[in-house]
Amino acid sequence: MSTKNLCRRGGIIMSVFLLSSATTRFVSSFTSTSRLAVRYQRGAASFFVANDNVAKQTFRAKNQFFMSTVDQLSDEQIKDIEAQIKTKGEEIRQLKADGIDKESLAPHVAELIALKSKIAPPEEPKKKETKKKQPQKQKNKNQQPKKETEMSESELRAARLQKVELMREAGAEPYEYSYKPTHKATELQVLYEGKLEGGEEDEEADVAVAGRIMAKRVFGKLAFFTLQDESGTIQLHLEKNRLGDTFKNIKAWVDSGDIIGVRGTIRRTDKGELSIYAKEWTMLTKSAAPLPDKWHGLTDISKRYRNRHLDLIVNPTVRETFRKRAKITSALRRSLDDMGFLEIETPVLHSQPGGAEAKPFETYHNTMDMDLTLRIATELHLKRLIVGGFERVYEIGRIFRNEGISTRHNPEFTSIELYQAYADYNDMMDLTEQLVVEMCDAVSDTRELPYGDHTVSIERPWRRVTMTDIVKEHMPDFDFESLDPDDPESLVKAKAAAAAAGVPKVDELASVGYVLNACFEELCEPNLIQPTFVIDYPVDVSPLAKPHRSKPGYTERFELFATGRELANSFSELTDPVDQRERFEAQAAKKAAGDEEACGVDEEFLQALEQGMPPTGGLGIGIDRLVMLLTNSPSIRDVIAFPLLKPDA
Repeated sequence: MSTKNLCRRGGIIMSVFLLSSATTRFVSSFTSTSRLAVRYQRGAASFFVANDNVAKQTFRAKNQFFMSTVDQLSDEQIKDIEAQIKTKGEEIRQLKADGIDKESLAPHVAELIALKSKIAPPEEPKKKETKKKQPQKQKNKNQQPKKETEMSESELRAARLQKVELMREAGAEPYEYSYKPTHKATELQVLYEGKLEGGEEDEEADVAVAGRIMAKRVFGKLAFFTLQDESGTIQLHLEKNRLGDTFKNIKAWVDSGDIIGVRGTIRRTDKGELSIYAKEWTMLTKSAAPLPDKWHGLTDISKRYRNRHLDLIVNPTVRETFRKRAKITSALRRSLDDMGFLEIETPVLHSQPGGAEAKPFETYHNTMDMDLTLRIATELHLKRLIVGGFERVYEIGRIFRNEGISTRHNPEFTSIELYQAYADYNDMMDLTEQLVVEMCDAVSDTRELPYGDHTVSIERPWRRVTMTDIVKEHMPDFDFESLDPDDPESLVKAKAAAAAAGVPKVDELASVGYVLNACFEELCEPNLIQPTFVIDYPVDVSPLAKPHRSKPGYTERFELFATGRELANSFSELTDPVDQRERFEAQAAKKAAGDEEACGVDEEFLQALEQGMPPTGGLGIGIDRLVMLLTNSPSIRDVIAFPLLKPDA
């Protein structure tokens, strides 16, 4: 057995004992300032030595050599080393997050490698395989790599993920932890409006922006990128002479869809385009998937709803719609808060659905062994708050109704319900006008709003018309007000007149009030383009509204219509507990007969009502439909960020 000592500057001496007459062969050498690190493997072994100012060297030996290996370590020693490895790994991750430079990080990495080497599993020597030399194919000098437009989606993804690995091999982080922009894109456009001539630079400027790359144009040592942030877009002016070695990286690594940060001065190009004249850039997030404009944009309506994140990226008008929606609800809250209303949250899970005629979603609570439904309205709990002493309350929240889907209906939607003590439905009409106008002003500089082929005027006051009067406009030869609701012959006359006017399925209706409501919905509602309060509904279709003070058979209720659809609903609230119980029981009878939209008897609400509720005006507004009007959106799905959809086949 022979012994060979290896000694290098830096004071590191390592003895390697070789079996037989094995020789040691030098393979590679490169300098390092890292701490001691040793890596070896048994068999055809390699080991790696590093220390401050010591050359890293790799040796190979044909036979085994003896060192402290995993075979000679106890279980306790191995666990201790594994704990050290975990601690050091966490320390390195934190140092990276804190922004440590590569040179300072190197000693920590070397120390981690040294720890791992102590428990590295042995590897068997690999036999050299002799391969027959294959005749080399002659390269086509004219053959070029595939362009992105020629790649499939899977090829594009693979190419982008390969760039992630290339970045990491080069020591760059493809998924950064943070970045500090100084300006938004639109902010800079406004700031430099009318400033800088073509080719002129603001050399004193020092700005940083962050956003997604939407387009690239590369011309050798010059490139122009379009960067989009939440506010809009701005051009990036990139030059090799200014960026140095990092210019080749931004060309090689950055694709459309990537999120980057750029710092530089402001320059207006010779063609007059305001640009950030980049001094440095940082990859913030490498996108693995291409933008949809690779396939000529995102135009399929179903794909837009299903992939709303892509819809928001490539369609600025969609982002603007949801920005306006947020402003609308904020303006609504501010207005009500300024009037002394309190927003109080009420339960979503109900043991007894109520507050509207709608089929609920059903669920079950395991621990409490209870059948429950998702709320179809917030009404009854908010009224109980009025009974409890609050005089002005409201809630903006999600409502769930197991009903059909259309351009006006979604199974879950947002509404506001508010209740004001000592008010009636006349006060609610005034309040509705005020709130809608203020929401309009929050997102529009005009109250003359385009909607489809129409122009809708939000200017006050709005038209107020009774249901019987507006139906008479379409059925001039018949007057519902002249009928006696208690006379059976009245129902026969009403059905005949409605059928003659083209109203379908009137034979199924059980009262004059239902026939009147059907005539309104069929003949009048689609034509109400301008904001219109339709007031004084039949008691049959208004189970929670107070009886009209001067019209038997009618209630003090209104609905607001515009663009041919209902936007709001309001009552002088029913406060008589006996009358309320009778109406609940009538609804329960309809439910027992198979009407899935009828409600039952809510004993908890009746108990509260018997305690006494002051005269109260109530109002409900469909937020989604109102946003449709204020943003000129044709479908309710256009204003709900993630509408319910069937699974993609």
